[in-house]
Amino acid sequence: MTQTAGTAALVQASDITKRFGRLRALNSVDLSFAPGERVALAGPSGSGKSTLLHILSGLLQPDGGQLFLDSQPAAKLPPGKKLSETVGFIQQSLDLVPQLPVVQNVLAGRLGQWGLFRSLASLLSPRERDSAYRALTRLGIADKIDERTSRLSGGEQQRVAIARLMLQNPKIILADEPVSSLDPARAEEILEVLTSLADESQGALIASLHDPALIRKYFSRVVGLRNGVVQFDISARELTAQVADALYDLDRTPKA
Repeated sequence: MTQTAGTAALVQASDITKRFGRLRALNSVDLSFAPGERVALAGPSGSGKSTLLHILSGLLQPDGGQLFLDSQPAAKLPPGKKLSETVGFIQQSLDLVPQLPVVQNVLAGRLGQWGLFRSLASLLSPRERDSAYRALTRLGIADKIDERTSRLSGGEQQRVAIARLMLQNPKIILADEPVSSLDPARAEEILEVLTSLADESQGALIASLHDPALIRKYFSRVVGLRNGVVQFDISARELTAQVADALYDLDRTPKA
């Protein structure tokens, strides 16, 4: 387990297990992530990356083990402002409402901080529109602010999801395959933004990725998962082609 010396962990996962019926998604996972870390989760499909991210986000409860987020038991973090300030999650599906204009999807990043009345009022008259505009400007799509979200390209929708995260401003940023559907140039742009956001907040970025080159360029550390078991936890520069090939070799006997 790697952690920055002398720094309290933002995420502390101990002996995390999760099953779906007979399927063992995670088996006794021990990981710690400190402020300022940029960590990639690598591994073949079904290795447990998405399950781990869902557990770290609070959307999924583990069957066993302990999880602390920002030194607090994750199970005791109340939904709303505190959870929203602690952890933000960009899922593969992006979780955008396609019928709504872009501004509304971006302002959804504030819902954890707003009460019910303010949230409902914002549906009629968007509040903090200037904040949404600034976020979209940084991502190069300010001209889309009033566009219906369903009319945007996949890459543009990805930016809307990141703009929503910018307004949420969490300490822990989670991203599940954030560049899987993008061309190489767009993928690098998205990773530039995500790593910059994590750097600015002195938080942690934890993202699942498959591309070793992108991992080495944008991340400081990589955790290899296979069959729900941590295979390695190394610095990104140690992710050689040989190490990556062994992780994705489906014929290899998994680690016990």
